[in-house]
Amino acid sequence: MSDATINPADAAPVGSDAPAEHMAIPAGYDDGQDHIGLEHHTSTGLSNTKLAMWLFLGSECLLFGGLISTYMLYRNRRADTLGPDQLWDIPFTSATSFILLMSSLTMVLGVQAAKRRDDRNTRLWLTVTALLGGLFLAGQIYEFTVFYREGLGFTTNLFASSFYTLVGFHGAHVSVGIIMLMATVGMLLRNRVHGNKAETVEMIGLYWHFVDIVWIVIFTLVYLIPA
Repeated sequence: MSDATINPADAAPVGSDAPAEHMAIPAGYDDGQDHIGLEHHTSTGLSNTKLAMWLFLGSECLLFGGLISTYMLYRNRRADTLGPDQLWDIPFTSATSFILLMSSLTMVLGVQAAKRRDDRNTRLWLTVTALLGGLFLAGQIYEFTVFYREGLGFTTNLFASSFYTLVGFHGAHVSVGIIMLMATVGMLLRNRVHGNKAETVEMIGLYWHFVDIVWIVIFTLVYLIPA
């Protein structure tokens, strides 16, 4: 017998009232339509979206690795000008760091809500996460303002340049994360999230946790370890 291609429209038996779209479609048949939400997995077992995010985060590790190494190299290049011992407010920075770490918890709650298809709580926890990130950024801006008024500008010395570059780049990443969070909340409100909503929220969560982990490293090396 020859293997003839079966048209789904002809798959129903003669005299059957069942619509053709309810009948079984042979394997390999393509109806030419996009299947939104279908996950395409790579040979690693990860979806294309997750693999792309992990590759992106890997490149970010190289970026921050270079910035942290530069700061560690120049942290003592300040001659007789102001240094960290005269400027750091450890209790204040610890408080803002705690706020950022708590945002990781709310991000986890948002991801769990998304996996339960609970859009209301997903929007709630993503908004709370963005607010906590905003508080952290406000603390950093206040800290930079105090340092500048005390006489530590970006071009004061090599220590200042490396410090502002490292912490400023991290703050920029937090800002991008806040934009991503609020954009996702807006799309959820309008039901315009294409594909798997849970995976979309999870990808933003991966980015946000990465930003938090990087800050733990920066806080430890910059603020807690003496120069």
